[in-house]
Amino acid sequence: MRRVTLFVNGTTKNGKVVAVYGTLADLLSVASNKLGIRASSLYNGKGGLIDDIALIRDDDVLYVSEGDPFVEPQNDLRGSDERSGAHTDWLTLNIGGRLFTTTRSTLVSKEPESMLAHMFRDKDVWGNKQDERGAYLIDRSPEYFEPILNYLRHGQLIVNEGINLLGVLEEARFFGIEQLAEQLEVAIKNSQPPEDHSPISRKEFVRFLLATPTKSELRCQGLNFSGADLSRLDLRYINFKMANLSRCNLTHANLCCSNLERADLSGANLDGANLQGVKMLCSNAEGASLKGCNFEDPSGLKANLEGANLKGVDMEGSQMTGINLRVATLKNAKLKNCNLRGATLAGTDLENCDLSGCDLQEANLRGSNVKGAIFEEMLTPLHMSQSVR
Repeated sequence: MRRVTLFVNGTTKNGKVVAVYGTLADLLSVASNKLGIRASSLYNGKGGLIDDIALIRDDDVLYVSEGDPFVEPQNDLRGSDERSGAHTDWLTLNIGGRLFTTTRSTLVSKEPESMLAHMFRDKDVWGNKQDERGAYLIDRSPEYFEPILNYLRHGQLIVNEGINLLGVLEEARFFGIEQLAEQLEVAIKNSQPPEDHSPISRKEFVRFLLATPTKSELRCQGLNFSGADLSRLDLRYINFKMANLSRCNLTHANLCCSNLERADLSGANLDGANLQGVKMLCSNAEGASLKGCNFEDPSGLKANLEGANLKGVDMEGSQMTGINLRVATLKNAKLKNCNLRGATLAGTDLENCDLSGCDLQEANLRGSNVKGAIFEEMLTPLHMSQSVR
């Protein structure tokens, strides 16, 4: 929207600021109502007759006549304004080839210590260069200068879509408009996306899942899900390698054939999760809860937890036929009533591990550390050959 200041032909008093819209006839009708005359012609400050509304620019000063020729306006207040230092006269700036028309008071009043204020507070003090039309030449970007000029007019930071805030900030710093620069710094900070290490929420992750075809592997390698609620989600075949899943709620989630190699699952809750064919090599699940989990894959694909840190985990009642726990650490873990038939526990640290009621038929415990382990109520006898250290 453009705005213009209207005066009766030949005067500079009792002007009216109006919005420009529609056709030239619409503007003349508004001028008639505002000035109380029968407007029929519009002139610019140099006496040029305006016959097309497209010729009118924002903040133009126009003179309205009832049909009489243009009369040079007599400004009786000009001398007193100059003596008082008000400098409310109009001037034009040529910023990088684009013209901006404004008042001297707009450039001076809002930020009196800025470069613009020092340039235009007193006439011709800086010896500003002017083009052939009298516009003051300033070699800066017009795209970034426009929000600054509007800020000086009404005190509000308004930046149109598509304008880079960093560019406006640099212009504000160049012209020494400190208050605006502070506002821009806050706006830029608020517009920045969350830092890469910020945890991903359930809402964000569900959006990723919905946008991914079911047959495509979703790569979540190294991402941070710390503390997220991922319970009951279908997470099959997802690559969580080296991801941070500490303190996550993964209860009853389907993690079939997912890759959790070297992932951090410390303190996570995976009760009732489906872990068929899962890869958890060297993962850290210390203090996690895996009660009632299913590691058995009917197709014969075995879950691999080789070298995993499972200190203090609670895996009570889990189905782990054929699971690979080679050289894993299960110190102080609870494995009561687990099905460990054919499991590989060679070199595993089972110190103080509770294996009461477990089925260890054909399990390989060679070289494992069973110091302080509890083997009460075993479903099948444990042969010494299985646990030779």
